[in-house]
Amino acid sequence: MSVRQKGGQASKKTAPAPAPHEASRDKFDGLEHLKLRVKSEWDYKVALFVITAIAFVTRFWGISHPNEVVFDEVHFGKFASYYLQRTYFFDVHPPFGKLLFALMGWFVGYDGHFHFDNIGDSYITNNVPYVAFRAMPALLGALTIPTVFLIMWESGYTLPAAIVASGLVLFDNAHIGQTRLILLDATLVFAMSVSVLCYVRFYKLRHEPFGRKWWKWLLLTGVALSCVISTKYVGVFTFFTIGSAVALDLWGLLDINRKEGALSLPEFGKHFAARVLGLIVVPFFFYLFWFQVHFAILYRSGPGDDFMSPEFQETLSDNIMTANSVGIDYYDAIAMRHKETKIYLHSHPDKYPLRYEDGRVSSQGQQVTGYPFNDTNNHWQVIPAQPFPESDLFGHRVKSGDLIKLRHLVTDTYLLSHDVASPYYPTNQEFTTVPPEEADGGRFNDTLFELRIEGAKGKSDFKSMSGHFKLIHHPTKVAMWTHTTPLPDWAYKQAEINGNKNVQQSSNIWYVDEIPSIPADSERMQKEPRKIKHVPFLKKYFELQRAIFFHNNALTSSHPYASQPIQWPFLLRGVSFWTQNDTRQQIYFLGNPVGWWIASSLLAVFAGIVGADQLSQRRGVDSLDERTRSRFYNSTGFFFLCWASHYLPFYLMGRQLFLHHYLPAHLASALVTGALLEFVFNLDPVALEENVDAKLSGKEAEKGKKGGGPGTKRVVPAKERMGGGSMLALWGAAGVVMTVVIGGWWFFLPLTYGRPGLSAEEVVRRKWLGYDLHFAK
Repeated sequence: MSVRQKGGQASKKTAPAPAPHEASRDKFDGLEHLKLRVKSEWDYKVALFVITAIAFVTRFWGISHPNEVVFDEVHFGKFASYYLQRTYFFDVHPPFGKLLFALMGWFVGYDGHFHFDNIGDSYITNNVPYVAFRAMPALLGALTIPTVFLIMWESGYTLPAAIVASGLVLFDNAHIGQTRLILLDATLVFAMSVSVLCYVRFYKLRHEPFGRKWWKWLLLTGVALSCVISTKYVGVFTFFTIGSAVALDLWGLLDINRKEGALSLPEFGKHFAARVLGLIVVPFFFYLFWFQVHFAILYRSGPGDDFMSPEFQETLSDNIMTANSVGIDYYDAIAMRHKETKIYLHSHPDKYPLRYEDGRVSSQGQQVTGYPFNDTNNHWQVIPAQPFPESDLFGHRVKSGDLIKLRHLVTDTYLLSHDVASPYYPTNQEFTTVPPEEADGGRFNDTLFELRIEGAKGKSDFKSMSGHFKLIHHPTKVAMWTHTTPLPDWAYKQAEINGNKNVQQSSNIWYVDEIPSIPADSERMQKEPRKIKHVPFLKKYFELQRAIFFHNNALTSSHPYASQPIQWPFLLRGVSFWTQNDTRQQIYFLGNPVGWWIASSLLAVFAGIVGADQLSQRRGVDSLDERTRSRFYNSTGFFFLCWASHYLPFYLMGRQLFLHHYLPAHLASALVTGALLEFVFNLDPVALEENVDAKLSGKEAEKGKKGGGPGTKRVVPAKERMGGGSMLALWGAAGVVMTVVIGGWWFFLPLTYGRPGLSAEEVVRRKWLGYDLHFAK
């Protein structure tokens, strides 16, 4: 590698212009290269076949062990069963990956009878085709390896670089462990890798725009992206990766001084519109399609009902809530429950203490709390704000928007809220009760509440079970609310009830669980046959999206095997998936430490090289030639961007995080490792800009000009760039890397495959960084 002073005498020499017959011969040679390329890359094909075969062996070997439910199979196996039974369920992930499991179950004739309730439940005893379920992620995991190899090959890297990049994923214990179980990450990682491969193929055709192949790879990139985000929402990181590259490409096309010739604004508009269509519109419609399939399959009432609105639940057959709903009249006694926490609105004669622990003063009024069990202290009578005539007291239906009062039957007091701070939330109002003389006197307004039924149109009837509502204090406009933190001993560890100023918050919703004042033989208890309601797809879709994002953000509770993003590149801890005490066998989710440390180290090397290059350029020193720099920034830099996009956003998340969230980023780091290995050994780079003009007909040449390029171009294969030069050093480095990686993979295999069982001494030898392994004693 030469170092040149900018503007100095060591600058590039201008080559003499070739004679016309030499130019023609060069073009003919370019065509000959195109014809011979398939023959000249036989070694890539052999390597691709070998690593694919090994990938299938490592993913499928012993896949039937253990024959018990392992870790999160309790979730995704359960969801497949729900699909097969057409039973509605709720999950925080989009449906595509789970639909694949259901498809596999349908292929083998499984009826969904087993619900994967507990880790350790036997598949054999319950007659579950679990091997077929596990075969789906194993297949996708195996196909990920040749996809990584093809990314390197299509990007023009040498065979050793492609082998190292794919080998780091092939012999990684975390990728193997995650793809041998009924989990979603195999689908996510495979779709992510296919997205990158398709975009690389599309990018190589950028000088032949709007041709059949150009459209094919653009649309395939979009379809692959839709599969990523339709599996898990972290797939948006892949969108960001590809989107960033596309934005830079469009910025280059907009340049009036681009060497291929300036594009007119209408031509640029065509390029922009094509990418919007292929990479945004098409993926979005595919993404919607999977939700349509999801709703079409799940038409029966199930465990996911409670997460949805009453209107949504009315679209499900056999729904208990809508089937048992009864209209509520004034003077009915009702028991109200909070939708999320399921506690009852409760009161008892005990008073709030004079002072709380922080020194604030209470009203010393009667306590209003949340109680988890059915009790007579949960009964409240609905009283109209303006009383009806004595001759016409009963039979008036409560409506949405009505002003009501709630009388606590056991203590004969009325619910009230006022401008006194609640026990736990100084910004929220206290809820208490007052006797009738105060409720009908000076405190009358403080006992008025507006009933707002969710999704109500006009003056809708208030019904039990199906009538989800917010109780809004009329004078102060706060909503009755509760949470999960129990009150101290003075309230018997019951839940706090207070007035929430954020009225729009979805956790303000309550429903009437029962109407104890109605006799069982009353005509009001007789149900009419219910018709299933139709709700437009987009309305159901948006409701489900809101529920998914709300509950995704709510996943903040601690977990014994949760980890932080800073720990992932260094593989500081793993996750215990399964143990069996009798045989001392265990499955511990952990990557190959050797491979992860090599990849993480080379990520730092890449950042260091970029920094050093930028600094040297500022000082007028050219340490890299233009082609090498272009290759390094554009190709290896793209892989580095892919890693950063799939890793850094996790630092902004407040939800539970686990090691498996790093798997897409680890795959990108493997690509960086392979590319950087080639760079370090100073091979003449494949510049995607370095192409050979092919002989064109007049019509084709004109088409090339319209597309903004001088003609048909091709990427120069690595073999041609070497020109017969020795790759011995590169092969040696690749051999060393793969040897130590395979050694690390082999050493940790018993923890990946769950057998054989290890002695205490063997377990201790594998606790390299204090991994919390079982059976170490």
